[in-house]
Amino acid sequence: MDKISFIFKELKKLYPNDFIGSNISKDPFQVLIGTVLSHQTRDERTIMAAKNLFSKYPDAFSLAKAEVDDVRKLIKPVGMYNVKAKRIIQISRILVEKYNGEVPRNYGEVVSLPGVGRKTANILFSFAYDSNKHIAVDTHVHKIANRLGLVNTKTPDQTEQELYKVIPRSEWKNVNTLFVQHGQQICKARPLCSKCPLTKYCKYYKTVIKPAEK
Repeated sequence: MDKISFIFKELKKLYPNDFIGSNISKDPFQVLIGTVLSHQTRDERTIMAAKNLFSKYPDAFSLAKAEVDDVRKLIKPVGMYNVKAKRIIQISRILVEKYNGEVPRNYGEVVSLPGVGRKTANILFSFAYDSNKHIAVDTHVHKIANRLGLVNTKTPDQTEQELYKVIPRSEWKNVNTLFVQHGQQICKARPLCSKCPLTKYCKYYKTVIKPAEK
């Protein structure tokens, strides 16, 4: 069994359940806005803020009319809530004005929205539109892909492009869900390598952790 196949086989055994991360629904609008809220914020705090927000403003039409102060209070659990409150209202207004309140299915139109980068767009297409054409790379995916030696990159965008070259397309959609869980549970800033089934293929373990144990 090759390295890539082994990694995905072991991670699927470790994390067999469906994982939605910070997404509380598969509604494209809510996935989009929820992902914007999730930037630099832990999942549990994003979920709390998203539930507060969508209980009052479930769609683009309602959020486009919202007052910034009200939205700010609802999403206060997340980091940078002042900036994000203005941004998600701005996104909602664009969706109403240009797309009749719908989130476009055109990738270029999605990443043209304010504050929406490739990671956010890839999560949208993977989770809301059930696409297997994208790899959503966040800090967990970027860190683990480099630690495992799958890539040697400096930025998440670079990591995304390199992963397309080495990961079979059938696994693209699984990269984010599996790597994020692994980053949260085991491959943390201080990794719990003794609990990790991937050490025999892990560049970081072989070059940093194991030598330090001697």
